[in-house]
Amino acid sequence: MYTPPHYSNDDIEKIKDFLRSNSFGILINIVDNKPWGTHIPLELETDDEGNDILVGHIAKGNPQWKYFQDEAEVLCIFNGPHAYVSSSWYKEEEVPTWNYIAVHVYGTLKVLTEEETMASMHRLVDKYEQSSKNPISLNNLSSKTLRQVKGVVGFKIAVSDIQATYKLSQTQVDDHHKIISELGERPDAGSQGIAEHMKDKKP
Repeated sequence: MYTPPHYSNDDIEKIKDFLRSNSFGILINIVDNKPWGTHIPLELETDDEGNDILVGHIAKGNPQWKYFQDEAEVLCIFNGPHAYVSSSWYKEEEVPTWNYIAVHVYGTLKVLTEEETMASMHRLVDKYEQSSKNPISLNNLSSKTLRQVKGVVGFKIAVSDIQATYKLSQTQVDDHHKIISELGERPDAGSQGIAEHMKDKKP
């Protein structure tokens, strides 16, 4: 994606933390000569060789999987908070803008076996059940229920490139503090999130 140098984030560990915290992404490949996207959890993991991978699954009813080819390159998009920035917050006249965080991950896809897919589902459920009042485990579900795994296609993506844009008013040196303050007064989660990230990304 297009990322001006002053908005590029090259801190790979922080980007990985972002991916773990914002794992609901969009998987994009080409289906019948058109880009096709599916919104799904894409979990950042490490394979047996220590390489970064994304792991996920989609329903077999989704025609996207029929165009999965081993070693085919795909794009995964992850979005963080975003917020409108009013130019009324600037000392000098300027146009309004939008601050945001977005990460694009490229890689080659490989379909998982049914056993590998089930194992990935166990990891997925265990991760997100941690904060539940009454956490469940797939280990406690009946074999009849777990047979639903036959209705999905699991896959892993060997990460080849990560591009991260953190547009956080880095060029507005004189107005940075004011923008943080104004965003902090807004009630929406996007403005609050961007304000917090701006505090950590002062120009």
